[in-house]
Amino acid sequence: MSLSVLIVDDEKNARGNIAAFLKKKDYEVLEAENLKTAKKILNDGSADLVLLDVELPDGFGTSLLEEQARNPYRPPIILITAHGDIEMAVEAMKNGAHDFLQKPIKFDRLEQSIQRAGETVAMRRELSHLRQAHVQIDFVLGKSEAMKTLLAQAERTAQTSVSVLITGETGTGKEVLAKAIHRMGTRKDKPFIDINCAAIPAMTIESELFGHEAGAFTGAEKRKPGLMEIANDGILFLDEISSMPADMQSKLLRALEERSFRRMGGTNLIKVDVQVVAASNRDLPALIKHGQFRDDLYYRLRVVTLDMPPLRERKDDIPELVGFFMQQNNPHMGLNIRDVTPNAMEALKAHEWPGNIRELRNVIERAMLFCDEAAVDVAHLPAEIIAPKKSKKQ
Repeated sequence: MSLSVLIVDDEKNARGNIAAFLKKKDYEVLEAENLKTAKKILNDGSADLVLLDVELPDGFGTSLLEEQARNPYRPPIILITAHGDIEMAVEAMKNGAHDFLQKPIKFDRLEQSIQRAGETVAMRRELSHLRQAHVQIDFVLGKSEAMKTLLAQAERTAQTSVSVLITGETGTGKEVLAKAIHRMGTRKDKPFIDINCAAIPAMTIESELFGHEAGAFTGAEKRKPGLMEIANDGILFLDEISSMPADMQSKLLRALEERSFRRMGGTNLIKVDVQVVAASNRDLPALIKHGQFRDDLYYRLRVVTLDMPPLRERKDDIPELVGFFMQQNNPHMGLNIRDVTPNAMEALKAHEWPGNIRELRNVIERAMLFCDEAAVDVAHLPAEIIAPKKSKKQ
């Protein structure tokens, strides 16, 4: 990773020696002999991190440190002084200094400090691309190879009207993938109607799906169009399809095959053109084997199967997802938290995420709630993330 390092020191020889060392290490070097020049360079956004001398001709470097502490996009600052002591170091760290070095500088120690600061810079770069996006989205697919392949398949599927079956564990994002297919496809300007088959009582699911005529049953005082009818020309999303009662499975199959149905209590055939996207967190072939799901409906739904991998198998996507959730949470929580420290990100990546993306979203929201800094740190994460073994024993 290429880094630009701003050296702020009024001693020309000192700047030159540090600059020569850093250039040999392939760092881009910027120089400032006073606070005024340093502020201009920082305002231009040219520096990734800063080596800051404490005593300068136009003031103390600590004033710049305090000023930058209020900037959520501030670069990491490493203080350098020939007059430092423990008390000054502690105060500097409280005000947001990344590290504290004393002159004469030991270059191996300096390089270690810059490398650690570089980890923070890399994290910010990884999270920042979401803030620069021009298109508002409601789901981040990620950059892992598994998700790139899945996205390519979803994009191709979106251009057709074939039935799609999305599989995956609870919390992996099956519904939002269905919405992405709608958004990317030829039906994006048409309705997206979703039905949670597990949430609708068995006795009312037919009415919800196909609608009913007035007098079809007790309480049916007037005609009601079903969700399949409302979804005409668009997408009908059947979530938790495995929970659909057996008699409804056969009725749904017939409606899909014939592209038509009758409302409950009605005689008129209603023609529809809908693309069906179904989702299940259960093993449908296993349910078929036990007689709990129709095999003919299964094969009708799975013209294309998209399998959402669990988060534990795509941990490279965690930084992007974290950045996305922060972007979502900041406005409605009234916060301006933009970063996650390397240690916190390491803890997030080490967790197995049994609740998948839904669990990660909740963890980030909780961490932001308890964070008073510009970046989420390990202390803001719940116990099961930072000390899973200890948490289990308790």
